Amino acid sequence: MTATAAMPTAPPTAAGDGAHALALLRDMVRIRRLEERCADLYQAEKIRGFLHLYIGEEAVAVGVMQALAADDAVVATYREHGHALARGVSARRIMAEMFGRSTGCSGGRGGSMHLFDAATRFYGGNAIVGGGLPLAVGLALADRMQGRDRVTACFFGDGAVAEGEFHEALNLAAVWRLPVLFCCENNLYAMGTALDRAQAETNLALKAASYRIPAWTVDGMDVEATEHAARTASEAVRAGEGPHLLEFRTYRFRAHSMFDPELYRSREEVEEWKARCPIATFEGRLRQRGLLTDEQAQEIERAASAEVDDAVAFADGAPLEDVATLTRHVYSEAASP
Repeated sequence: MTATAAMPTAPPTAAGDGAHALALLRDMVRIRRLEERCADLYQAEKIRGFLHLYIGEEAVAVGVMQALAADDAVVATYREHGHALARGVSARRIMAEMFGRSTGCSGGRGGSMHLFDAATRFYGGNAIVGGGLPLAVGLALADRMQGRDRVTACFFGDGAVAEGEFHEALNLAAVWRLPVLFCCENNLYAMGTALDRAQAETNLALKAASYRIPAWTVDGMDVEATEHAARTASEAVRAGEGPHLLEFRTYRFRAHSMFDPELYRSREEVEEWKARCPIATFEGRLRQRGLLTDEQAQEIERAASAEVDDAVAFADGAPLEDVATLTRHVYSEAASP
């Protein structure tokens, strides 16, 4: 494999893999319905602060998580609700965190951008662009020093490629041959800045070449292609072949955040990408293969809606953080007189 190699096309899901295919569809639908409800709840002022939705990018999180073991680590961005849900963090704990409740996965302290769950080895939710990259290198270095057979998957957006942490992290991971799977979610816009306005080289996988890291570009709107690429790369990383990078070309259907007036791209462009919706296109393929019936599709929708309804009810009834605990997890001390 070379740093500019094209990832082989993913084989179609075989008839015998019907259960797995339905599980992929189910997880993408779960993420979509959760995110849609979060948008409604934000407008109702149940969720406050910043909110960055993952709608349109579901295939990346769902596909990559298939390649990871329970003991592997995941480091994500502030657009991380989909990653957390696909990793196994419950919808209840995610929604409670959104509501700022003590039963949230971060105790209500983190909110939308700081989901965290040690039980599933989900280490953020990081609000700083590129901030998760050095954390992933540190986790992988610890695993290497302790002789643990683990992979750290690090998600980041195309905007992070312009940050110094990206280059520092890739360089150290390559020099030390650390078990990191770098997952670039290239949705073409760093907030409101188009990729070709900020990067002279828009083939982001190619940037890994200077660090001699194998990398591929992947259709991030195709959950099968995403899973195939992630499995191939993670197996190589786990086998001791050093870090790998995958550039998932995807698209967010909603604005950067709920405060974004979205004046930097046309409605026509958004509609063109919506025609490639990862859920709708995958559902269509499964129907063509005879792996999905109307009844199964309806049941997936019912289950997703029920899960989200339950999560909202759980969050709405959960207590706020006790004032007596406000000094917990605060590391600074009062200055000496």
